[in-house]
Amino acid sequence: MDGGALPRGLGKPLDGDLGGRSRETIMSGPLEFLSSASRAERRALLASTLGWALDGMDVTLYAMVIATLMQSLRLSAAEAGLLASVTLVASALGGFLFGFLADRVGRRKAMMLSILVYSVFTAACGLARNVYELALFRFFLGLGMGGEWATGAALVAETWRAEHRGKALGLMQSGFAVGYALAALVAAVALPRWGWRAVFFAGILPALLTLWIRRGVEESPLWLGKHQTNRSGPLPAQKSLLASHGRLLLLTLAMNSAALFAWWGLFTWIPSYLALPAAQGGRAMTLASSSLWIVVMQAGMWLGYVTFGFLGDRWGGKRSYIGYLLLAALLVPAYAHAETAGSLLVLGPLVAFFGTGHFTGFGLIAAELFPTPFRASAMGLVYNFGRIFSAVAPWLLGRLAGQGGIGSAFWICGLGYLLAGLLALLLPDTRGRELA
Repeated sequence: MDGGALPRGLGKPLDGDLGGRSRETIMSGPLEFLSSASRAERRALLASTLGWALDGMDVTLYAMVIATLMQSLRLSAAEAGLLASVTLVASALGGFLFGFLADRVGRRKAMMLSILVYSVFTAACGLARNVYELALFRFFLGLGMGGEWATGAALVAETWRAEHRGKALGLMQSGFAVGYALAALVAAVALPRWGWRAVFFAGILPALLTLWIRRGVEESPLWLGKHQTNRSGPLPAQKSLLASHGRLLLLTLAMNSAALFAWWGLFTWIPSYLALPAAQGGRAMTLASSSLWIVVMQAGMWLGYVTFGFLGDRWGGKRSYIGYLLLAALLVPAYAHAETAGSLLVLGPLVAFFGTGHFTGFGLIAAELFPTPFRASAMGLVYNFGRIFSAVAPWLLGRLAGQGGIGSAFWICGLGYLLAGLLALLLPDTRGRELA
């Protein structure tokens, strides 16, 4: 696109949003695509990134307090893993529910509601008096968690131009790494001083983001265009769209299920893996040390998300996605057998880079596979319904950890990454595809 062209769906030249500066004065380099973006593009990206970051923080707070909860509520490792699984099952339902809502009332409204839901019920976890109340609150938290990704990813994909779509989705996806690191910092500060309940109370803060989204973020221009066009008649039937895209839905669902199984099994138990004594298969780190190692891992995770965006725009989402997954499959066993702090420090960021960066590719591929009237529903379905299968992972690793230690159970996560990479070979190449 030349400098004077209009971005798809936006009604004014890009220079109108750049404060009168000429394009020659805009910074160059890897972030040039941000400086040349329109106000609507930047705000959609910021809102979705913050929403996903705070979503990541809220859902990860549980992983940071598992060891303490096991003592406080007298839970076994399998029961603690099952609580994480409840959240993942709920996120599958929430992803489709909020995706369906986003296709009907708009991406922005559905995203605001999802943020409110996960914020309120994260804080409610701090009020739980027993495992049943905690499971109930984690279930409703999962509904909001699943909805935020589907609505935010659809908003970014439809607002940004094709040549920068991967980079924008990479930045959005990188918010989860920031949220994971924030959860580690919140736990490091609050847990030793005020206990696990205070850690969950911090989860109410994301609700404030919805106030800004309501005032400052525009609706997806592509969704608005399709919505206006179809006002005189019914939107395409969901049943018809399900039938016409059935093979792609099943394939992407199976692929992402395997990847999510690997991710949730691995990253739910990594904090405990670092903190638990060697007799239980852990690495016996202090809370401060393990929190620092987790934050360092999140730096690798953030780079993995963002770097994938550049690679995906250049080489295509499918090719980059497969490469990330296969490298993750090789790195997980090495991390599980690392015994020194130095090796954990080196391998941890690499595992996080490849083991999570591939999710940028999934968002890019899914956005380009499905049409606008069905996009948010389809993305919510294939991304979050994959969590029904992946919900088994925290519980299964907890069971295996009870037999041979947490580190020895990580091998199954490596197999999950490998299976996802092999399934991705069957996908069509969507590189550079304009959204319809």
